[in-house]
Amino acid sequence: MPEEQLRIAAGTVLSVLSQTKQQLELSASYEAGGTAPPAHLHPVQDERFEVLAGAMRVRVAGQERELAAGEVLEIPRGTAHQMWNGSEEPGRMSWVTSPAGRTLEWLRELAALQAGEPLSDPETLLARYEDVFRLAG
Repeated sequence: MPEEQLRIAAGTVLSVLSQTKQQLELSASYEAGGTAPPAHLHPVQDERFEVLAGAMRVRVAGQERELAAGEVLEIPRGTAHQMWNGSEEPGRMSWVTSPAGRTLEWLRELAALQAGEPLSDPETLLARYEDVFRLAG
């Protein structure tokens, strides 16, 4: 079965590798020259990222730094963060969310928005997924 591909933002494509109740495992590809997404947090989930190629910028709890290939970053639940590829080279990461919760459903909705597909109720999107994703500040 082919991997599910989700374009969640301009220049950002996720490949769904596996999902269990305990975790969602993704491969994320980022085009060069991206910009920071809004600061956000996950109230009941932890995330683990490993840079596989290129470099990624990250801002966690207001502190910004660059992650190079081979570096791992763990973000505990409830921690405000942003991650993007601000470099001139493409980037690729491993991304694991634990527990999986409704993260895949949330990412599918983002991909649908990115593709211009109509949503049943776009005004309540953030409210419907507040168990998975919340804007910080």
